[in-house]
Amino acid sequence: MNTTAAAVAIFLSTLCATSAFSVVPTTSTTQHRRATGAFIITSPVPASLKSNLKSNSILYAGGFEWEDPAEEFDQGVDNPYKNPELNLLKDSSVNDEDGIGDGTGGEKGPSKIDPARLLGPRLNGSNLYFVGMMGSGKSAVGDVVARRMGSYNFLDTDEIIEKATSLSIPQIFETEGEQAFREVEAQILDSVHAYVRCVISTGGGIVTRMQNWSKLQTGIVVWLDVSPEVIIKRIEGTDRPLLQTEDPLQTLNDLLEARKSKYEQADIKIEVTADMDENKVADEVIKSVHYFIDDNPPAWKKAKAKAQSEGLDWVQ
Repeated sequence: MNTTAAAVAIFLSTLCATSAFSVVPTTSTTQHRRATGAFIITSPVPASLKSNLKSNSILYAGGFEWEDPAEEFDQGVDNPYKNPELNLLKDSSVNDEDGIGDGTGGEKGPSKIDPARLLGPRLNGSNLYFVGMMGSGKSAVGDVVARRMGSYNFLDTDEIIEKATSLSIPQIFETEGEQAFREVEAQILDSVHAYVRCVISTGGGIVTRMQNWSKLQTGIVVWLDVSPEVIIKRIEGTDRPLLQTEDPLQTLNDLLEARKSKYEQADIKIEVTADMDENKVADEVIKSVHYFIDDNPPAWKKAKAKAQSEGLDWVQ
């Protein structure tokens, strides 16, 4: 096993043995947490790994243990976009003087209801996974969605990998290659998918491994579809490992062509244009997830509807 994969193996084995994730408040908000599950490594670390992973150090790997609140399955929350009586927040990119986007632009009037706040009860703990090409905005949009939901944590698999290995993504690619990175990425996904109430941003190539889909499909998968022409402008000046070529734009096109059939397996596709910032994209994601839940109700809800249509009493 290579150095990076070995470091993550130690990281994850200790996690599984101790369930050491705990909620740590952030300064930004008491509701939203970005990769703040504190993980403490107490097991000895081989000398060969000390340069990558220090013993008794705290690594912030995100997630938290969820205790079933013993709520009823149906919390009585419906799609807010189908209720004309609700004063919904429809454009979160319109900011007040304090910089908070509530769609009013600071104008006085009745407060607006953020439909993102109503997603949590409808998801019943299911995770949201963002997939898409590098530079598509998965981390930025995922963070906004989690903040607006309030009850969900935001996790970034690339960020977790860097904290677990004490190496940057480009360093992993340079020293151990893409294959080693994909191995580590799969281990991280295998770990974080076990947690609930998370919005999770994934690496652009995570969809290329079939084994990863068994984890992704435990939640709702959202594909941010952005053209290579828009992406290349966004990531100009960055050191993306796979774009260290003579023609980065062509490389992006080739990567998208190779991965497109995988991305298309996502539950929701959001077409992102150059004029859409993370708030606009988040608005589209939130709306699309609400309608996806409508179109894909849980099995018990289907059974209830079938029973009622046949004139049978549904057991409360």
